Amino acid sequence: MLDSIKSNLPQLEALLERATSDWEHDDYVYRFYHQSMKVYGVQSMTTTIVKALRALLPEATLNADFVAIVEQGTGHKFSPEANARWHASTRPLLEAFFHARFMLAMVVKFGRQLNAPPEVLPSGWAAVLYLYGLR
Repeated sequence: MLDSIKSNLPQLEALLERATSDWEHDDYVYRFYHQSMKVYGVQSMTTTIVKALRALLPEATLNADFVAIVEQGTGHKFSPEANARWHASTRPLLEAFFHARFMLAMVVKFGRQLNAPPEVLPSGWAAVLYLYGLR
């Protein structure tokens, strides 16, 4: 797992930088509060992150809770009816993005910090291990 992260670290770092940028993070949160249909665009970044995370250990089944959050927060298209139930329609989109971005951030953080699996698990690394069913 760690070897896969390290060999893909430059691409993961670039993706994290993009996912943390004004246009891929700040703007989507603003769009939620502004009640703009443009918040639906966050799904593209979420699926891009999840694809990159899956590619690190393709034989692993991702954590069921993570998968459920992502499934509930992706694959949606805006419709005018969504405005009447804005929070129910759009909060899952941001929740999925935040979970995916968190896991990406942890993968990058520990890809930079670790040279071997640690004996004492930092919480962020433990979360990554849970993501891949390794803990």
